[in-house]
Amino acid sequence: MAASTSHEPQDIPLPSTPSSTTAKLGRSRKGLKEKGKGKETVGGKRSTIGNPPPSTRSIHEDDPPLRWVSITDSAPSKSPPLFTQDGSYYFALVGTSVKIFATSTGQLVSTLSAPPSPTGSPSEITSVVLNPQNIFQIITGSLDGAIRIWDFLDATLLRTYEIGQPIHHICAHEKHQDNIFITVSRPNPNKQTKKRMEDASSVLRISLKVADVSALPDITALGKIRFPTGLAVAPSGNWLVATAGHKAYVSNLSNIKSGFTKYVSPDKINCLSFHPMEDFFATGDTKGNIRLWYCLNESSTVKVAGLEKKTQTTSLHWHAHAVSSLAFTSNGAYLLSGGEESVLVIWQLHSGRKEFVPRLGAPIQTISVTKTLRGGEEYLLGLTDATFVFVSASTLRISRSYARIKLFPSNHSSALSQSVPLAVHPNTSTFILPSSHASSVQTYSLSSSKVVSELEISPSNRVSRREEKPIEPSRVERIVISPSGDWMASIDARTPDEDFQGEVYMKIWYRDRKTSVWVLNTRIDKPHGLHQVLSLSFSPQAQAGEESYLVSAGGDGAVKTWRLRHNREKGKEAEGFWLARSCISFPNEIPTHVSWSPDGSLLAVSLGAYVMLYDALTNVHRTTFTSPECLHACTTYFVGQGRYLAVQGKREVLLWDLVSQSVRWSFASPYPIYNVVPHPENVTFAIFTSVASERSRVYTFSPSTSQPSRVTYLPFTLSNAVCYSPKPSASLSLAGITHDWRFVLVGDEVKSFQEEGSSATGLLLQSLPKRRTLFQDIFGKSIFEHNYALSNETSAATLERMSGNAESAFDVPAYLAPPLENLFDPLLSVYLKQHPAKQDPLPAADALVEDDLGMQVDEPEPIVQHPRTVRIEAEEISSLIAVFQKHSLQNCTPLKTPKMNGVAKVNGIHPETSKSKSFRPEVDVPTPLSEPRPSPVVNGIGKKRKKALDFLE
Repeated sequence: MAASTSHEPQDIPLPSTPSSTTAKLGRSRKGLKEKGKGKETVGGKRSTIGNPPPSTRSIHEDDPPLRWVSITDSAPSKSPPLFTQDGSYYFALVGTSVKIFATSTGQLVSTLSAPPSPTGSPSEITSVVLNPQNIFQIITGSLDGAIRIWDFLDATLLRTYEIGQPIHHICAHEKHQDNIFITVSRPNPNKQTKKRMEDASSVLRISLKVADVSALPDITALGKIRFPTGLAVAPSGNWLVATAGHKAYVSNLSNIKSGFTKYVSPDKINCLSFHPMEDFFATGDTKGNIRLWYCLNESSTVKVAGLEKKTQTTSLHWHAHAVSSLAFTSNGAYLLSGGEESVLVIWQLHSGRKEFVPRLGAPIQTISVTKTLRGGEEYLLGLTDATFVFVSASTLRISRSYARIKLFPSNHSSALSQSVPLAVHPNTSTFILPSSHASSVQTYSLSSSKVVSELEISPSNRVSRREEKPIEPSRVERIVISPSGDWMASIDARTPDEDFQGEVYMKIWYRDRKTSVWVLNTRIDKPHGLHQVLSLSFSPQAQAGEESYLVSAGGDGAVKTWRLRHNREKGKEAEGFWLARSCISFPNEIPTHVSWSPDGSLLAVSLGAYVMLYDALTNVHRTTFTSPECLHACTTYFVGQGRYLAVQGKREVLLWDLVSQSVRWSFASPYPIYNVVPHPENVTFAIFTSVASERSRVYTFSPSTSQPSRVTYLPFTLSNAVCYSPKPSASLSLAGITHDWRFVLVGDEVKSFQEEGSSATGLLLQSLPKRRTLFQDIFGKSIFEHNYALSNETSAATLERMSGNAESAFDVPAYLAPPLENLFDPLLSVYLKQHPAKQDPLPAADALVEDDLGMQVDEPEPIVQHPRTVRIEAEEISSLIAVFQKHSLQNCTPLKTPKMNGVAKVNGIHPETSKSKSFRPEVDVPTPLSEPRPSPVVNGIGKKRKKALDFLE
């Protein structure tokens, strides 16, 4: 079909001349090369760019920024988490902040953020230690050369010391309370060669004892080293050890002037850890070897210029790759090691035996040891995907783990696929996005700020590397979810090499609504041969009785439709599975994109310079759209409730009117267009263009005019974006993954996302969990604690919600049920019914007292109503007082000898009063005082006392 002319050609902005733009950019780069200027900080990274063209400068000067917020954290720090002295909280370094987590729940409770550096250098925090002078304070060091002292109970910054050089490690000791030891490097390494950069580090001692707050601290240089990988003080406080390159630098702190003694390691050292009781340390190298160094003695203080010593060491070897972290247990009997294998190794030092905790999910980056509230021990493992895993020392099993969004580009770079999987589940408003491993995806809940689950799309080995070359894993390329939320389709592929042919799988998953788990329903091998699947989409929401469809387009030049089929058999529940329905082949073209009309009746296929419409049910070709203004149609979307087609080219956008079958308008962009996102509710849509260095310019259009209704910019490009709107609105709300692998929310309706605990919050001492005492371990908690009342209320509320079905109280698991002592009374109140009240009126109070006094013990006791239904009046209390005054409180002649329980009657009644006719207890006559008295526990008076007490109640 011949293309029609644009309705509004005068509104199309002309692109800038390529030659002039290139010339200006070339001249600016030449000037940069000569002057060395033009450094700009973008997202924490430095990039060198030239003077942008006028259109680029207008982004900063004229175009307003589009509101956006990042959900992901920075990459996890290589510094191990630090625990408070009682182990209730731990400090984790994340970028320019110190995040404080509760050990028992893993909840973020407070965040200490470093202020921006006045020099503009990055203020990333690299190390943290407890203040040896105050256990409720921490000391941090950052790359901007600042040492900061924080009070984490009040969440306040107390003092800052400016060192002027990037700080990499900090260590402290109780023996040196007024000093800390740090490793620093040169602040401007770009002006030096690589060799000088490695040698441009040193170890300093910083004195914290400063009379004036504004005064500079006292700094003592201990020696120069290569780029540091570890720094630690011996438990005795006499030795300081730093590791860098192939050497371990040892300094005797009692004789600092002697300098460092160098000990050589065969391989490059990665990590360092000191034994908690003895003066020896362990190191891990890049070849997987662990060495125990016994070189701390007085002979090491003898310094010879330029001498590098070798000492006898003990070697432990299991790791196939580099050892990332080491830690000793608190008693020093075991050594913990971890690395790329995702396996925690526990070494028994005296025997050399080892135990393993495998399949932790990601490589181990840090290891920390802490005491539990019950007196045991736990190992906290920091993984490379920002997950914290607690391992019980007694069982060597994972007790709990806390994960945030796992987005890191190291495992996702692929030459075969440039797409990034991203989808929104409509029923739960959760996001499905890539995980830390390329073959898995994760489900993230924005409302709870937690990773709900992780799904392994393609089973693969997490650690697979032949020498230095890693084996290419199977990667998830695409994820789409049906509008009903019950089905999910995924594409995972593996790149072929000289030893492997390659594989492509399309898997369709069904969501179990009871467990909220995705279950594999159908697997289709090579849906388009070994060619890449370029587009995947579910049909719109099907009506009652209609079938669901799935369409895919591949590099083999075919568009295939898949349908859901139910296997209905007598006496069995219908089971569904997916199979191929139809196929449309294009021998000379490759379809790059397929989209559905809003009613599901049409399919729009992008084929090079053409856009073809097909009937979705019959596969009948309806029409073809082509225009000289768009020579390559990348994607096509239905907008305006299906009347218009928005066709995206490399630098142009066309809007076709399906009714008139003509181009309504066209728009030429001066920058490459990489994405088009239509609004799910109204007729507007947005296009994203890449500008300059990893920046985006966003245009918002409506079908009425080619002039953008709004132009904004973003400081990043989006690898993938999907519509996400917490509530229906006129503006466009997006969720996307940026080029540097950050998960962001974009749009005017996006509010400032602030997780609980993401700001500086003081920690109250009353909120600290207390350790269980030995008494509580034996007898349990006291019934007077507040949680007992809460448990009673919870149990009663649970039974009240049952509405008479008390048996359902035992249907829940035992660990979810209330305690039995709290459940007993409410449960019996359901089964035991109250006795119906008598119709006869109650006797008067005087008559009741008279009848009670003349009561015979052997007579049958009357049925008394439940205590909760009896109301005691004031007259009854007065009559009881009169009874006691008359029969019990009489003046008796004091006896010379002490009285035993065998003489005294119940409630102090004298033996003579027992002769009264109105009070005849069935007891034996007391023995004379000269005879021994029987024990009150075994005589008959105890029985009568119990009945008397029952009477009084």
